[in-house]
Amino acid sequence: MSYPKKLAEIISLMEGLPEMERRETLVSYADQARKQEPREGEAFDLEDIRKDEECTDSVGVFLKVDEAGGCHFRIKLGPQVQTLTRAMTTILCKGLNGLTLEELQAVPQDFVPKIVGAELVRIRSHTVYYILTRMKSAAMVWKKRQVRE
Repeated sequence: MSYPKKLAEIISLMEGLPEMERRETLVSYADQARKQEPREGEAFDLEDIRKDEECTDSVGVFLKVDEAGGCHFRIKLGPQVQTLTRAMTTILCKGLNGLTLEELQAVPQDFVPKIVGAELVRIRSHTVYYILTRMKSAAMVWKKRQVRE
């Protein structure tokens, strides 16, 4: 599978790291999660803010679709959201930025273990896929609304 360029670069970086450095890098990505939040004055085409059963706190997914059909996400995480989910938020916002709806939907989940490592995927199986699932879901809701209009 060929991944989007930005995501492929992150995958390549993470796959080349020893386990301890991979975890340190994930913590670094988690520390950047606040930079992925909506900025004052930004307008979005879709806002989906909720607390799901599989997440420890609320998560807001904000989608803006540009004139060329590219998806741009902002994510707001509640204070109780786990470190790994915070890390995946930053990675996905950076790695998927600008993809069309179709390209976004075509991104498989098989890259997640390459980034976080098999052991963390096993331990945190639901949380590592949560943000990607929410982003894809928001894009599909937006697309369905566009068809109706």
